[in-house]
Amino acid sequence: MASGYNTAPRILTSTRWRHSRSKHKAHQNKNTGTRTARAEQSINQDEAAEDMSKESIQEVVQKSLEDYFNDLGEQKPTNIYDMMVLTVEKPVLEVVMSRADGNQSHAAQMLGINRNTLRKKLQEHGLL
Repeated sequence: MASGYNTAPRILTSTRWRHSRSKHKAHQNKNTGTRTARAEQSINQDEAAEDMSKESIQEVVQKSLEDYFNDLGEQKPTNIYDMMVLTVEKPVLEVVMSRADGNQSHAAQMLGINRNTLRKKLQEHGLL
């Protein structure tokens, strides 16, 4: 029986992850009452970019999984969830750490995880 690790899928090779703070900006502007038409337009563009980014990432992952299953043919895969997490997690960590200029506290904040959790994941992937 083939495991999910026997055939490496092609996942997220050309998709960029984007970090948007549009919701925070919208909340901040709404509370201060200083939202202008220009700021609102900028926030709407940020939200549209965030939605497009999420949608395109989902499409790439879905296509990659479909290709993976097609490549397997009649073989039954196992541990697909673990395979996907490990496959996607490393490039996410690399990009976020790059965006944070190597600052683990900032990277953890961007990811929405504890810095110690980030550190553990970086060690697991050999990124430290």
